[in-house]
Amino acid sequence: MPVYTSFVVAAANEKRLLVGGDWIDTGDWLEVRSPYSGDVVGRVAKAGAEETRRAIDAAELAMQNPLPAHKRAEILVRVAAGLGRRHEEVARVISDEAGKPLKAARVEAARAMSTYTFAAVEARKLAGEMVPMDAAQAGEGKLAFTLRRPIGIVGAISPFNFPLNLVAHKIAPALAAGCAVVLKPASQTPMSALLLAELEEEAGLPPGWLNVLVGPAAEIGDVLVEDERVKLITFTGSSGVGWKLKERAPKKRVNLELGNATPVIVTADADVTAAATKVSQNAFAFAGQSCISVQRVYVERDVYDTFVQTLVPLVNALKVGDPADEETDVGPVIDEDARERIIEWIKKTSGEVLAGGDLDGELIRPTVIANPGRDDEVSCEEVFGPVCTVTAVDSVDEAIELANGTRYGLQAGIFTSSIETAFRARAGARLRWRHGQRGADVPLGPDAVRRSQGFGQYPRGAALRGPRDDRGPARRHRRPFVAPRDGRTPSRPCRRCDRGLALRRLDLRDRDRRGRDHPLHRVRRRDRPPGRLAVA
Repeated sequence: MPVYTSFVVAAANEKRLLVGGDWIDTGDWLEVRSPYSGDVVGRVAKAGAEETRRAIDAAELAMQNPLPAHKRAEILVRVAAGLGRRHEEVARVISDEAGKPLKAARVEAARAMSTYTFAAVEARKLAGEMVPMDAAQAGEGKLAFTLRRPIGIVGAISPFNFPLNLVAHKIAPALAAGCAVVLKPASQTPMSALLLAELEEEAGLPPGWLNVLVGPAAEIGDVLVEDERVKLITFTGSSGVGWKLKERAPKKRVNLELGNATPVIVTADADVTAAATKVSQNAFAFAGQSCISVQRVYVERDVYDTFVQTLVPLVNALKVGDPADEETDVGPVIDEDARERIIEWIKKTSGEVLAGGDLDGELIRPTVIANPGRDDEVSCEEVFGPVCTVTAVDSVDEAIELANGTRYGLQAGIFTSSIETAFRARAGARLRWRHGQRGADVPLGPDAVRRSQGFGQYPRGAALRGPRDDRGPARRHRRPFVAPRDGRTPSRPCRRCDRGLALRRLDLRDRDRRGRDHPLHRVRRRDRPPGRLAVA
């Protein structure tokens, strides 16, 4: 009977691939299974290299007929409205394929709606800027301005943990900027992305502007990397895969959002109850499968015992079970391999397990580990599961040192009643710090990632300019075009200008007419600051 039921469900949820406005059936199918029950919740047509090339062809053809900003904005608004109308359906699709508790899936669906709403606003605001040429003596009497143009086709690769909103974070900014997209969602959770593609089509998005492919990462990813028509690749996933992708695409713009082992500091003057409550919520939401899940907590020794005594009962009270249950707080991790790895790391730690540490059926109970070793995997690697460590420290400075002690640096938090301490933590850290707990992921600003957790900017809200290219006077990697008043034809820029990071606001008469390096750019390699490009 269970096999028959799974077959009926899969038949009712067969999804084809969107390529050039057509929903295609490749003849091969991938099964999508519930991480909780193992039942088949759908089948998706399987793509390969041939379908990927067809998708890029379609995207290239689409961009030959650009959509004006007002039409892009109108389409994005209609997609947001569609997500609102089908909110419950979308949430249940997320819950079924990702094993995300239904109440968390509803939050993700609402966030995706906000992502499209903000993208629509930005689509109408994308514009160039005036360059204040007369800020320098050489620029007096000259006029310079920027024009923003779409960078080109965007290749987008999204992970399983936010199968709707992280897809929205890639599609919506690209469309707002006027870029066609070839999307590869995670094979474990493709149903949400294909449902979103249906909403895009219903909203009036012309053929070719969005293409969705599901299949082997090697085949699809290889084509996206190697095809020169794909100008930007945006990837969210593991550090190993992300950095290899960056190495293989040196001529493309590559945006990476990778892993993290989020640290939180609790100082002696903090509201310990509030800190423990927030940690219990944000360490175990979606079974800890988020790049900003709280993983390492450093507590000043004076309040350590109080914090632990408050945290452990809160963690033990979290309900573990069926993600479709309205009361469930913690569901399954994505698959058996992840479950076995996490349990192995828990067993290997030198710290004391204060809560959890074992299985409830096939589910990992929320786990709190006290004072693990600095070299334990739960301390220095991204667990990506329902595990949180708590370590006593003697000072805020020691806590900052430990927080900085991994190769990650995406986000951190601090609980303190002293604004001075909060800013001191920010000044001494190599991470993004927030005073208090991490809030909902509000799509209003750039998520500037550094160190091993990523590269570049992950475009959201005000950072939607990411998939666009500045043309003319203020392109980020190019000398500004300056129109001299004497009507002379500008000479070509020197070779170094396309590589710098600073705007070049020089009078054209100062350039070397033969196109060689301008003397201002001649910086010896050994004179460059460590870890930075030499910039004139």
